[in-house]
Amino acid sequence: MKMTARGSIAALMTCMATAVAASPAAADGHVPVAVPLDAVESAVGLPAPKIASGVPLLTPGAIEGPTHHQGELLPNPLLPPVPLAGELAPTLIGSELPGALNNGKPDEADVTSTRSPLLAQTPGAVVGAPLSMPDGSRMGLPELVTPKLGVVAPALQGDPGALLRLH
Repeated sequence: MKMTARGSIAALMTCMATAVAASPAAADGHVPVAVPLDAVESAVGLPAPKIASGVPLLTPGAIEGPTHHQGELLPNPLLPPVPLAGELAPTLIGSELPGALNNGKPDEADVTSTRSPLLAQTPGAVVGAPLSMPDGSRMGLPELVTPKLGVVAPALQGDPGALLRLH
């Protein structure tokens, strides 16, 4: 396949347009998500709530390497957990409440959450070999032992907050 100068410029412009379109979401720290609930209105006969939020873009942190312990054949943890950091996106949930405050006109209720930091950690694995260290009394041969297997639990830490308003 032969690439012409015009084709090269078109490919370059397409790549630049894609990068420009993707940059606002990445710069904001989350990918916006709007939940379509328009079909609920026709099925239920009431105004559907409006929900808008975002999926956080998590960035991986530095992994702590496995450490060797005396008397162990394999390093621990064999599969180290990966720390991740990001930010919970602001969320808005709004709904019309027909006459909830008894003033005759439809009222609105909004639940909003603010941005908050999010820290996470992937699971890890601790594995022990099914052999012991070489033993001098057995002519340097290792002995069979019960293998160890463990899981480093995943972690999720955040501090979300919300505000409820009736108006």
